[in-house]
Amino acid sequence: MEPVASSQQVPRSRRQEPVLITEAQPSQAALHAARKRRYALTMAVRAVSLVLAAVFYQTVWLMLIFAVLGTVLPWIAVVMANDGPPKKRVDPHRYTHRPDRELEGPRPARVIEG
Repeated sequence: MEPVASSQQVPRSRRQEPVLITEAQPSQAALHAARKRRYALTMAVRAVSLVLAAVFYQTVWLMLIFAVLGTVLPWIAVVMANDGPPKKRVDPHRYTHRPDRELEGPRPARVIEG
């Protein structure tokens, strides 16, 4: 196999997302965008359920299910949109008493009688 010049090599596809190397949380803008998408999706499901309630008006039990779903989903959408990410449980580094690391107490004063 002959060596190939770098200009003749097939370009590699690059990853779209960078590799995450920290435990940092996503930015506030990313979290807000995700909450907006979740809200829009929930409201779209609500709209579809209200349309289905109107379509199935002759089947009362099915119409009631879709109507109740269309009534309850706005509240659920608002609660989910206002909810932030779960908080991490932080285990703070607490002081633990170790006798081997204790300072010595005051030494008795040496008295020299002369």
